[in-house]
Amino acid sequence: MSLKIRLARGGSKHRPYYNVVIADSRFARDGRFIEKIGSYNPLLAKTDEKRVQIDLEKAKEWLAKGALPTDRVARFLGTAGLVKFEHGNNPQRAIPGEKATGRAKERADREEARRAAAEEAKNAPAVEEAAAE
Repeated sequence: MSLKIRLARGGSKHRPYYNVVIADSRFARDGRFIEKIGSYNPLLAKTDEKRVQIDLEKAKEWLAKGALPTDRVARFLGTAGLVKFEHGNNPQRAIPGEKATGRAKERADREEARRAAAEEAKNAPAVEEAAAE
């Protein structure tokens, strides 16, 4: 059984409230959980101490049992000093995909053809005047 320390959403529409729970990763986000160890209210100010409330002793116990925190919960536990939180780094994310690369190449080819046609049209009258003389 793979355990996660994650957020379970509560509250009404446009008024989120989250419980920090221990759950099997196969269960639904707001479904069955093993234990509630805290809460998170994103509507409160970042400086408010009631914004994130986690029972650190229970969190420490579950971490020792092998529960893995999600990114958001790892950030909370990192500020409390229980885990070392490192921001994710994905340099491949900024590279465009195949379709976008193909569209950019087609756009560049069309632009090059348009420039060549404009240059040819600009030089054509000069050639005709030289031939007429």
